[in-house]
Amino acid sequence: MFQLTATPASALVDEPVHIRVTGLPPLQMVTLMASVKDEKGNLYQSRAFYRASKDGELDLKQAPALGGHYVGVHPMGLFWSLKPEKAFERLIKKDVMNSPFWITLDLYDSVYLQKSGEVQPRASQVVQRWFSSPEVRRVQVQEGRVRGALFLPPGEGPFPGLIDLFGGIGGLVEHRASLLAARGFAVLALAYFAYADLPKQLQEVDLEYFEEAANLLLAHPKIQKPGIGVISVSKGAEIGLAMACYLKEVAATVCINGCNAIFEFPLRYRDLVITPIPSFPERMEFNNMGALCLRHYKGNPRDALNQHSVLPVEKAQGPILFIIGEDDQCINSKEYAEQALDQLRRHGRSSGRMLLYPGAGHLIELPYWPLCYASWSRGLAFPLVWGGEPVGHAAAQEHAWGEIQKFFRQHLVPSRSTL
Repeated sequence: MFQLTATPASALVDEPVHIRVTGLPPLQMVTLMASVKDEKGNLYQSRAFYRASKDGELDLKQAPALGGHYVGVHPMGLFWSLKPEKAFERLIKKDVMNSPFWITLDLYDSVYLQKSGEVQPRASQVVQRWFSSPEVRRVQVQEGRVRGALFLPPGEGPFPGLIDLFGGIGGLVEHRASLLAARGFAVLALAYFAYADLPKQLQEVDLEYFEEAANLLLAHPKIQKPGIGVISVSKGAEIGLAMACYLKEVAATVCINGCNAIFEFPLRYRDLVITPIPSFPERMEFNNMGALCLRHYKGNPRDALNQHSVLPVEKAQGPILFIIGEDDQCINSKEYAEQALDQLRRHGRSSGRMLLYPGAGHLIELPYWPLCYASWSRGLAFPLVWGGEPVGHAAAQEHAWGEIQKFFRQHLVPSRSTL
């Protein structure tokens, strides 16, 4: 009697799942498949081929995959190797509070290459992957100009407060904020274009909007004083770095694959206007999938003519953690982080640190999340290449998630007056 178990059957998405099979014939070749549908009904699947032990058992903590979407011992490989059935789709969770992703695990007693459902699997299990805990509270934010969603952990607090910024995807992206709230942070997922009554397209970055959001967060009675953290990726990381440089409310900043200078749109803050470094559309390249690579598209912040656009990282009051995918195919994020660290050192500052991940691409997400190598992007006629290779990217996501939480717990400490 074949038995497939996956424990825990219901858990937060950053928790590993232990997959085991028992009751197999000795040394039986089997296929394990995972499948999930997103909220639009798009299908994502993965499969791997394994050989049972002499005792007719299979434990993914110990057994190597012999082929399929990955090879070797990877206990969570079926999760992070999920691939979209439709090219260039990106797996994203919108409703983070009310429903999980339901991932179906199927066992076949052969090397199974047909589509899911064409043959009845010998055993199946469904696991629920949640993006928040039931005790977390989500509060819609529409105050002054600020638009977003605030996620509050259970209890009285005060909690370390974070602002969470995504990039060119626009809209309101909540899955990282909701999960961080389940881990004890109060997080404002902040929209800044293409949401509600905000501008439909990003034409300039008004830093006073982000300052308003920071002050709104700090004014909340459950938010720890005196400063907040910022977690940010891509265009959001460019804005996050600017917040670290100019806003006194920001005490610690995580920049995931961002820039050290202003690109594409001007940045305004009070009387200051920073014009963007020119870009070179003629340097864009198509890969063999027909997706667009922007890695060489931007001008170089080291050029003398571009110095006016470089962010003054030496003015940042708190520490900055740069999380960098070495295979980022969207921007030259490693070079930008190195430039920022050089600038800090020249000013006698040691407040910057870089975590460099070989094989990781641009979209470093939650642990065990599928690599999105290329996907459609807002306002573009072609999909964009983000980069990354599955094993290295998965390792980066798992390690970085722990480092991000440690960084904020270390540097967002209460003021003496509240101790």
